[in-house]
Amino acid sequence: MQLRDRIAAELKAAMKNREETRLATLRLINAALKDREIALRGAGEEGGAGLTDEEVRAILAKMVKQRQESARAYEEGGRLDLAERERDEIAVIEEFLPRQLSDEEIRRAVEEAITETDAKSIRDMGRVMGALKKRYTGQMDFGRVGGMVKERLA
Repeated sequence: MQLRDRIAAELKAAMKNREETRLATLRLINAALKDREIALRGAGEEGGAGLTDEEVRAILAKMVKQRQESARAYEEGGRLDLAERERDEIAVIEEFLPRQLSDEEIRRAVEEAITETDAKSIRDMGRVMGALKKRYTGQMDFGRVGGMVKERLA
């Protein structure tokens, strides 16, 4: 079952079960996916074929990151109710993403990517990050990983 189909099935189940927060979040996911397809069509790319699972995961990962930043901002502003709502949305979105790698697994993945790409210096960081993104999209925070790669190559 494709990821997009799974999201649609979960949306129907949330409607039947009258789960308001879950339903709202799933509708936001669908809206983001449709926006991306429309943008691709507008750019002249293949939008009719639909998004691949990898593209859907990238969109979902971006949505999680946006909500984490919003939750942090709400907490700093003293709006704990809104921060909690953002966290609830994150929980629903993360159901469709692969499991996040532990710090140790990330270190091993970085080492493998450096060996694979034969990276020797900081100039090779782009190749290493490209290899990691290709293999581990949605499984790690690339902002944090970038620092680890830079430290390792320095």
